[in-house]
Amino acid sequence: MNEEAKPGPGVRGLIQNYVSFVGLVIMFTALACIVLLFVIDLTQRTENPYFGIVTYVLLPGVLILGLAIVIIGIIRERNRRRLSPDSELSPYPKIDFNDARQRRVATLLLISSFLFVSMSAFGSYKAYHYTESVEFCGQTCHTVMKPEFVAFQVAPHAKTRCVDCHVGSGAQWYARSKLAGTRQLISLVLGNYSRPIPTPVHNLRPADQTCGHCHWSDKFHGAKLKTFNHYAYDEQNTHRQIRMLISVGGGNPKTGRVSGIHWHMNTANEVTFISTDEQRQVIPWISVKDRQGNVTEYYDRRRALTPDQVVSSSKRVMDCVDCHNRPAHIYVPPDVAIDQALASGKLDPSLPYLKRQSVEVLSRQYNTTDEAVKAIAAHLQQFYRTNYAAVYSEKNASIVSAIGEVQRIFQTYTFPEMKTDWQTHPNNIGHLYFSGCFRCHDGEHVSDTGKVIRNDCNVCHTVLSDSAGPRASVKSESFQHPVDLGGLANRKCESCHKANEPFKHPVNLGDISDFQCVECHPRE
Repeated sequence: MNEEAKPGPGVRGLIQNYVSFVGLVIMFTALACIVLLFVIDLTQRTENPYFGIVTYVLLPGVLILGLAIVIIGIIRERNRRRLSPDSELSPYPKIDFNDARQRRVATLLLISSFLFVSMSAFGSYKAYHYTESVEFCGQTCHTVMKPEFVAFQVAPHAKTRCVDCHVGSGAQWYARSKLAGTRQLISLVLGNYSRPIPTPVHNLRPADQTCGHCHWSDKFHGAKLKTFNHYAYDEQNTHRQIRMLISVGGGNPKTGRVSGIHWHMNTANEVTFISTDEQRQVIPWISVKDRQGNVTEYYDRRRALTPDQVVSSSKRVMDCVDCHNRPAHIYVPPDVAIDQALASGKLDPSLPYLKRQSVEVLSRQYNTTDEAVKAIAAHLQQFYRTNYAAVYSEKNASIVSAIGEVQRIFQTYTFPEMKTDWQTHPNNIGHLYFSGCFRCHDGEHVSDTGKVIRNDCNVCHTVLSDSAGPRASVKSESFQHPVDLGGLANRKCESCHKANEPFKHPVNLGDISDFQCVECHPRE
């Protein structure tokens, strides 16, 4: 009679090998860390980007790696025993639920599998939501994303999640964003990412699917009152205030009037353009289709494209971000940032030449942020100690406060390590420091019939008052510069307005360089 084959060892026996032991150690260590960090994550009050990454992304991966090592060890041990001359192992495990021992093993395996799958599902859910958070987008990669994250904190959309604009809803765009994120992660690891991060984002989701969720393009906004506070570079930091009505406009032809700046975004109008640079600052061709379906093409007569170039060039239909191109990451110029700080009381305007000195030190080139912070403190301290000893003694607290505020401004809008500041990222709202509106509204874009896209200032805004003028109200039919520009009157604003340096007169004024402009250029 043949002797009945002995039952082979179960999983418990096969797991007794060094490879599986290593896998078990990795698994239980990862599991203990996950539980500990999960409890900490539930109890802490502040968001920490590293907790989310480690708890819901890295450690679950380590846990799965440990499980894989355990399985590899079991397979190796089984194959080793099968190849042994004395082995009576069958090619495959024998499963018999009539065996009480196998029933216990199966029950334990089912419970463990259920717990593991449940934890994996929960971890995947948390990982998904964590990768959608502002902390993950902005703080995971400190050096690379620091400019975007810091500027985002003081921008109008600071309460909006990054993914609401950069991804939006839907599986297709989510998958595309994660694929793009994978490429960016590779660039980060290799260190070959761009400095600065290039803009605009050419694969950004259409604005009507992101911005349009909160901003209704058909709504008629009318005009908005805006007040601009400017401070001179003179000793007194002379204050100048301009009040104007901005013709925001908008509207739907079915329900009311269509007018103002948002005429461009009215659903019945379509503006298409060609840009010849990556940042969409040079626009030599524009096509406008009105609500009746009439199409008018405009060519920049200074850099006109040939018909073949128009046909072969990539065209873009204008949407919100072509003007509002810095809605969430605004790098404010030094001139504007100091004006805002003076107007809000964060800087003391009684400190002589504070505007001039602050803009000067902010505009220097630095290799690191630490170098800039030290240079700002040393420059302002030295200036007042040397030139205004009495002020330095009497208003030392204001000087110290001013140093802190100027350092904050630098750290908010300038990032030497990423070669990022206001000059690397043009802002198309307005036209003071960049062409902005004048990319198209420059009086140089002409149709075949001679129709010109005009650059009349009052198309978009009406000045109500200017404290630099001879009277409180300077409302007029056409914008009047507070200084008689003579032959420079037709130049664009940004050709003279440099936000990173005080205005330099084209003529050497000598001892009268501190005079107010209106003293020599009175406006009638």
